[in-house]
Amino acid sequence: MSARTTRTRAQLLAAAALTVATLSLTACNSSEGVRDEGASKSSSSTSSTSEEGKGTSTGKGHADTAAAKNDEGGTGISSSTGAKGPRGSSGAGGASGSAGDPSAALTPCTDIRTTATVVDRPLNHLLLTVTNTGSKNCDLVRYPAVRLGAAQSVPPAYEDSKPQAVVTLAPGESGYAGVLLSAADGSGSNGYTARTLTFYLDTDSQTPARPSLPKKGVYVDDSIRVTYWQASMADALSW
Repeated sequence: MSARTTRTRAQLLAAAALTVATLSLTACNSSEGVRDEGASKSSSSTSSTSEEGKGTSTGKGHADTAAAKNDEGGTGISSSTGAKGPRGSSGAGGASGSAGDPSAALTPCTDIRTTATVVDRPLNHLLLTVTNTGSKNCDLVRYPAVRLGAAQSVPPAYEDSKPQAVVTLAPGESGYAGVLLSAADGSGSNGYTARTLTFYLDTDSQTPARPSLPKKGVYVDDSIRVTYWQASMADALSW
């Protein structure tokens, strides 16, 4: 075999070896590229799934928490309403009863002494005095129901004379009410002379008081008015 032929074969073998090496390297690179790409996709997918999972879990957590709060809130409101309902209803009823009948929780005056006095000033006025002769406090409620002579109805009260608080009398103390008998300027009508007086401490009282009047009686017309019970004589005669 000639030297030229040997060299040619050697070159071909070298070329073949180089080709094989190149193909192997390419295959390795290609394989690594596939693995890298697969790993990247897998990692990305896992990360995305993880994020989605977190998002779903978090969202569900918030929803559950909100639902729980709503349930608790609903239960709380229901419980609160249910608990307060009877008390509020009872309280409202009590308040209404108290406002409708202010004497319900008070002590009416039963042991008393009463007088009726015609005063010089203001003109045509009668002063009613009630003194507590008992041993305990008692209360004068609203205004007296007055009947003079043969009158068939009781006179109205000056609503503006209503005191801020019920008049409470300790033993020995007195309360007062004023009675306008007739118009000072003579403008009243249907006048008559009354020689007897009967009055009740208030419009619900069942026990009459009959203090005496002057022998000549008192002149009354349709201007007659009474005040609410007052703690002082001056307040009773200021109307």
